[in-house]
Amino acid sequence: MINIKSEREIEIMIEGGKLLKELMQRMGDMVIPGVTTKELDVSAERFMRKHKGIPVFKGYGGFPASICTSVNDVVVHGIPCDYELKNGDIIGIDVGILYKGYITDTAYTFSVGKIDNLKKRLIDMTKKSLFNAIDRARIGNRLSDISNAVQTLIESHGFSVVRDFCGHGVGRELHEEPPIQNYGPPGYGPLLKAGMTLAIEPMINAGVPDVEIQEDGWTVLTKDRKPSAHFEHTIAITPDGKEPIIVTEWG
Repeated sequence: MINIKSEREIEIMIEGGKLLKELMQRMGDMVIPGVTTKELDVSAERFMRKHKGIPVFKGYGGFPASICTSVNDVVVHGIPCDYELKNGDIIGIDVGILYKGYITDTAYTFSVGKIDNLKKRLIDMTKKSLFNAIDRARIGNRLSDISNAVQTLIESHGFSVVRDFCGHGVGRELHEEPPIQNYGPPGYGPLLKAGMTLAIEPMINAGVPDVEIQEDGWTVLTKDRKPSAHFEHTIAITPDGKEPIIVTEWG
C-alpha cells in the first residue's frame, strides 16, 4: 500500500530535508584529497545526532555505518573505511535521517579535485536525469513516467541504467511502496497522487549496467569496473499538477 502523507507530515519531512541539505553541504566541503571515507561517516553521524536526528542507515539490515560512501566503480552501499580520497576520484554519498518520526533520504556524487571528462559527463547526466524524473512526478502521471524519464536521457548519452537497484517510497519507513525503477516504458504503474513521498535515485554506469555484490554483502561494484554515479532526492507530489516539492533540495 502506498502511504499518502498529510500536509503536516510533509512539513516535518521538509524539516528533516533541511538538515540533510546542510549535512550535504558539509560533506561537499570535506571531500578533498586525503580525507578518509570513515572521517566523512563520523562527521555525518555527529551532525545528525547533534540536531536530534537519527542516522537511519546505521544498523539497517546490519549496515555498519551512518552513510554510504561509494567511490569510483562502487555503485551504491559502499562502507566507510580507511580509504583516503585521491585527486580524480568521484564519491557518491548516500544518507538518510529519521527526524521527528519521519525519514528523508538523499544522495549526491562529488568530484575529488580534478576529474576526467568521462566522470564529469557521467555526473552531469546522472544529475540531469534525476531532475528530469522529478519533473514527471506530478499528479495524474503514472509511476513509470518517472522511470522512463531517466532511461531516455541516460541511454541517449551512451550511459547505462543500473537495473538491480531502484528508488522507493519513503516517510514513515525508509523503504515504502512503491519501488521506483529507473527504466521502462511510460504510462504504466500506479497513478501519482498528491501526498505521495518518493525517493527517486538514478544509479548510472559509464559502461555496462551489470553489477556485482562483494563478499561483505553490501558493496556493489560495476561489473566492468567503470565508474558509476548516484543522485537522489526525496520529493512530495503536490495537488493540481504543480511542481513537486524537493524535500532534500540541494545542489
